[in-house]
Amino acid sequence: MSPPTDLPEMEYRFLGRSGLQVSAISLGGWLTYGGHVDREGTFACMKAAYDVGVNFFDCAEVYAKGESEKVMGEAIKKFGWQRNDLVISTKIYWGSAFSTRLVNNIGLSRKHIIEGMNQSLERLQLDYVDLIYAHRPDRNTPMEETVRAFNHLIDIGKALYWGTSEWDADEIAEARHYADKLNLIGPLMEQPRYNMLERLRVESTLAHLLRTPPSLGLTVFSPLRQGILSGKYKSGIPPDSRFAQTQLEFISGFWKRTGKEEFQEMVDTVSKLEPIAERLGVKQSVLALAWVLANKHVSSAITGASSPEQVYENVEALRVYKLLTEEVMGEIDDILGNKPPAVVMRF
Repeated sequence: MSPPTDLPEMEYRFLGRSGLQVSAISLGGWLTYGGHVDREGTFACMKAAYDVGVNFFDCAEVYAKGESEKVMGEAIKKFGWQRNDLVISTKIYWGSAFSTRLVNNIGLSRKHIIEGMNQSLERLQLDYVDLIYAHRPDRNTPMEETVRAFNHLIDIGKALYWGTSEWDADEIAEARHYADKLNLIGPLMEQPRYNMLERLRVESTLAHLLRTPPSLGLTVFSPLRQGILSGKYKSGIPPDSRFAQTQLEFISGFWKRTGKEEFQEMVDTVSKLEPIAERLGVKQSVLALAWVLANKHVSSAITGASSPEQVYENVEALRVYKLLTEEVMGEIDDILGNKPPAVVMRF
């Protein structure tokens, strides 16, 4: 399937204060590739993304217990893409799925970072990744050990840059402190959850790290809040939707953390955004993704897709975010009612 001819051109943004450029829209394997999307479906989505200019593909050692990395690696090999045209990332922390013993197969010890990296590269069939993330903070391992271990991966050419995911601002600052003290490389990027319904970490907690040099690159995930922001739950939970699949560990965990009443409140709020999307002539999912891209601190929004059509739809956000004037953004803020008090300036 060829991409529609009227799609906007891909936009590339610098990752933090580096010379690396990543596609503003990227494709990730969380909850999809190696899981409920089969190999051929994964290949089709990755090919569609590549064809529209996506150069950044994200996965993690824990996604589908390593299967996400495997199938992404197979796609790169299948299509014969040049390695220097791609930005590939993976994340290390939750490695316990690959061992019968938990003891040294989880966290950010030097042992797990190095062994986890080797295992990820084997699954990806690659010599190196461009970006390696600490998937969560490890408060049981000394920060100096973690910083030195990620620098070791860079020194031996198995990763080019390192960063964090879902770390607190003070933890990122501590990692930078040790890197400066030891004349090493600090974390370049953070991968937080960021969407219309979840704003606090990016727009308040991390604000000073985004405003002051060396500025932190943001590769954000869950821009549609697992599909809630698409508006498809307005009339209930469709039987074929993600939230109907209660057997999935992630979904069962969601319902444990979020009650039916809170879920309905989110759905009701999202429904109020429908007139704005209609006025702009786009789907609510495109509006939600465009809202994320309108934040100038976002280097890339990591999207999921189970079909090429979804990939093409996501790319429409590159056109729409430029239509989000201060007036429109203010209207959205009034509906959401969750603007943090110390919000990062978006324009």
